Amino acid sequence: MTANDLYARDEAAIGNLQKLRFFPSALTGGAGTRVIDQSGRSLLDLSAAWGAAGLGYGHPALVEAVARAVANPAGASVLSSANLPAVELAESLLATVPEIEGAKVWLGHSGSDANEAMFRAVTAATGRSRILAFAGAYHGGTAASMAISGHSVQTHAARHAGLTLIPYPAESRPFMGDATGGRVLELVEHLLKTTCPGEQVAALFIEPIQSDGGMIVPPPGFLKELTALCRRYGILIVSDEVKVGLARTGKLHAYAHDDFVPDIVCFGKGLGGGLPLAAAVAPARILDFASSFAMQTLHGNPVSAAAGLAVLDTIKRDRLADNAATVGSYFLDGLERLHQHHRTIREVRGRGLAIGIELDPDRTRRYAAKTVYRAFELGLVLYYVGLESNVLELTPPLVLTKPDVDEALQILDRSLADVEAGVVSDQTIAPFTGW
Repeated sequence: MTANDLYARDEAAIGNLQKLRFFPSALTGGAGTRVIDQSGRSLLDLSAAWGAAGLGYGHPALVEAVARAVANPAGASVLSSANLPAVELAESLLATVPEIEGAKVWLGHSGSDANEAMFRAVTAATGRSRILAFAGAYHGGTAASMAISGHSVQTHAARHAGLTLIPYPAESRPFMGDATGGRVLELVEHLLKTTCPGEQVAALFIEPIQSDGGMIVPPPGFLKELTALCRRYGILIVSDEVKVGLARTGKLHAYAHDDFVPDIVCFGKGLGGGLPLAAAVAPARILDFASSFAMQTLHGNPVSAAAGLAVLDTIKRDRLADNAATVGSYFLDGLERLHQHHRTIREVRGRGLAIGIELDPDRTRRYAAKTVYRAFELGLVLYYVGLESNVLELTPPLVLTKPDVDEALQILDRSLADVEAGVVSDQTIAPFTGW
């Protein structure tokens, strides 16, 4: 059987509602920073399955923890009984954010349901109906998480009636000519005094790096000033760390780069090491205001919780935040060199191992789509994001090494050169719509 056979079977058996395909990937395994396709090819994975496989593939600590939990499962959830792995995971998460006093933990399956649960909880518990979020934000794919998002790929979704979207400032998309965030702060202050009364706003949802919006890194001091402004009105601060948290940026929590402390932190993707797991740390007055309010049968599943414990322990023991900072800096330096001789690259940005390469946004040429396709042909896995579908996103496993980076840079260099030379045709990428 070939990779194309498996891909065809997938097309015949699995519906497109849950697919986001960039090339004909058909995988049968993985090890470390690599995935294996059905033809036996080993591909270096710079996506880590959108950041979910934070420890890479087949990490011994994860294998051992999951095998032990599967062999002796403590029930199946926290719905109607306590279980040891879930309690230990909650305690470990609380220990990572001692600055959030009087907090408890909510456990879920994905970042989408964590953000949805917190949206529903903060509006119900505070009695305030309004939410602030950023244009370009992607807080999930469930109905309520889409309702407080602002990404261009979700124009089909109904927005929350009380949602106000504000600009996310950046060099690549300054607001009113200002990339520092100062004009955005002025706008928010005006909104809170007028059309979006601050006393009616339950929470501000923040992405410390706006990942799916294009790997946008906020200007220095902006998020600190914005959160201080919101706190004058009693607005809760929710840090969505689903993709960029848990060591990816070079610190355990991404918000730590911006010198503010959120009231609520949402985790997902990498927390489960590739298994379905999410969590939110929030004040007890939010998480205890009602029972049976945000629950699903397998929330707090002991196997997934055991995986989460292994992930947290491994991040700490192996100093993976430090590795992300060191290897990420090395990667950014190499990408800046590529920037110098590839006309398609507009900007390279990121923190740690959360990196974006913004390409020319000319949709008629679809540079990003062609680049990720060509890279796949050459043995490299990465995807693209952004409001104009023109930002190559790099969220590799946290165990990435400098030799991995050297290999990735060589493939990216050739992929960009081939795309610039017209090697990849429009017809080749036509079946793969991506974002």
